[in-house]
Amino acid sequence: MPKVKTRKTAAKRFKITANGTLLRRRAYRTHKLIAKSGARKRMYSKEHAVEAANVKAIKKMLGAK
Repeated sequence: MPKVKTRKTAAKRFKITANGTLLRRRAYRTHKLIAKSGARKRMYSKEHAVEAANVKAIKKMLGAK
């Protein structure tokens, strides 16, 4: 049985916590920041849990069980 390789693009974008939760970055944090309020920019800077519908596919990409 061959090894399962990690998809490096997924490894750069997602993090698995100790209890198995997947975290991702929020969108809209890269440009046009002057037009956004400070509260919105702080909200975008925090990591957010991945939706349940996508967890199985992302864990498979990361080679996690």
